[in-house]
Amino acid sequence: MMDRITLILADDHAMVRKGLMAFLATAADIEVVAAASNGMEAIAAARQHAPDVVLLDLFMPDLPAVDTVRRIKRVSPRSQIVMVTSHEGDEHVVPVTQAGAISYILKDTTPEDLISTVRKAATGESTLSPRIAKALISVVAQTRTTDGQTPPYHDDLTEREMDVLRCIAEGLSNMGIAMRLGISEKTVKSHVGNMLSKLYLTDRTQAAVYAWREGIVRE
Repeated sequence: MMDRITLILADDHAMVRKGLMAFLATAADIEVVAAASNGMEAIAAARQHAPDVVLLDLFMPDLPAVDTVRRIKRVSPRSQIVMVTSHEGDEHVVPVTQAGAISYILKDTTPEDLISTVRKAATGESTLSPRIAKALISVVAQTRTTDGQTPPYHDDLTEREMDVLRCIAEGLSNMGIAMRLGISEKTVKSHVGNMLSKLYLTDRTQAAVYAWREGIVRE
């Protein structure tokens, strides 16, 4: 039996909340402990319940997403935050990720992918929608270093670790990487851990940004 994942759902549209709750109700291991219609309600619910995961709409009526993410992480550091939005632009991804969000997905994701994202978030694994990942390429390219100060840490990666890094930059999940490379998910996780350690990074999103910035992958 999988441990129960507690979750807070925050979206200012009632119909969206109902739809997401219907998706999540199909998973026996996910329990929605509270629903919020704005940022302040989400923060208060996180303080009360300290959930495993918070599904947070990018655009809420009272607080900027970055502020909401920061305040949720302050009152409940253990909670992993998944941003959910219909906006495909790149300008919000980096700020909310730096504020503490672990994943960023689009509202048209399938129920199966939504549930998979929640489960991964509960274990500390990030998910970045492939379309959002592609949108990030342009903004990262604009900030690419030109002064030579960024050391080529990826020179220490093995060929397989480089393959995994490229897959992560494309937005693939561990399962997707395993299928592409013909290896097990357990092996993928091992490669991801080794790769992050060698690059002095803490999560997959940082690895993806590194790959785009260094030109390891290109649009």
